[in-house]
Amino acid sequence: MPAAAIEEFVLRALPEPEGDSPLAAPGRPATANKPNPLDTLWRGSEWARAPASCCPSGHAALDGELPGGGWPGHGLTELLQPLEGVLECRLLAPALQRITFAGKPVVLVGTPMQGRLALAPHLAGWRQAGLDERQLVWIQAGTSAERLWCAEQLLKANACGALLAWLPQARPEQMRRLQVAALGHEGPTFLCRHERAAEQASAAPLRLLVRPGEDWSLAVRVLKRRGPQHEGWLALPAVPAAMAGLLTPRLRQPHLLWPQRPGGVPAGVAAAGVLAEPGVLSAASLLCDEEPADAHVHALGRAAVAAAAGVRGG
Repeated sequence: MPAAAIEEFVLRALPEPEGDSPLAAPGRPATANKPNPLDTLWRGSEWARAPASCCPSGHAALDGELPGGGWPGHGLTELLQPLEGVLECRLLAPALQRITFAGKPVVLVGTPMQGRLALAPHLAGWRQAGLDERQLVWIQAGTSAERLWCAEQLLKANACGALLAWLPQARPEQMRRLQVAALGHEGPTFLCRHERAAEQASAAPLRLLVRPGEDWSLAVRVLKRRGPQHEGWLALPAVPAAMAGLLTPRLRQPHLLWPQRPGGVPAGVAAAGVLAEPGVLSAASLLCDEEPADAHVHALGRAAVAAAAGVRGG
C-alpha cells in the first residue's frame, strides 16, 4: 500500500484535529501545542525507536547496523547459519562476556544438532572466550517441545542476563509466542536455527544470516531489522580464542597461502568454484587438488585454511 494511502487511512481513523493545525477544519477552537498525529507514525525506511535495553555486540561494524547500537533486549534475535554449533561462540562471546562479568547468568537451552548427534556445550571453549563459567547454565532439553517450554518460562520470569536456545524446528506460531514472552525479558534472546529457516515467516524483529568469512572473519548479513533494509555483507574479525595466541601474522590471513589467479581469486578456490557469496569462502575449497603455496612452512597451514572455511568448530 502506498505511503500516502496509509497516512490518509490513519488520519481518517483519528479524531479530527483542532486549532490552527493545517489538518483542522475552519471555525474550530484552537488547542495549543497539539501534536501532529503523523509524527507518531513509524515508516519502515526509517530507524525505529531504540530498544529500552541494549548490549553492545563487541563488533563495531555490526553495532552500526543494529537498532540501538547492539543486541536488543525485549525481543528475539534469530541467528541463521549453515551448520549449528560452529559460529555462535565467536559471534556472541564479546557480549556474553560482558553479561557474565556483570554477575548475570547466561542460560543455554538444548544443544546444537549435527545430524542425529547432539553436541554438548564445550565449557573449555566458552572459558577461553572469556566467559565466567560460574554464570553459565545449561538446560539439557532434548525434544523441541521441551526447549520451547524452557525458553518461554525463562523469558516470562526474566530469569537470566541472556538466553541462547537451539530451536531448529520451531514453527511460525511458536516463534510468535516466544516473541510475546520476550517482550518482558530485559536481556538479549538468541535463537539459533539453520539458514533454511530464512525462507519462513518469523516474528523475531532481528534476523541475521551468519556464515564463515574470509580468513578468520565472520560474514554477517542482516536479513530483518526495525530500520532500513540492509544491503551486502559485514566482515567481522573473529579469531577463535583458542587460536589467537598460536597464529603468526601470516596464518591470520590464510587466503594468502593460495597462489593468486587473474581476478584476485585464490587458485584453490577458483578450481573448486566456491565463491557463492561475496567475501565468503566455502568449505568445498578444501577438496581441490592444489596445495597452498607455503603449506610446508608450518603444519598449521592446512588447519588455518580449513578453519577459515568453517570446517572445524567455532
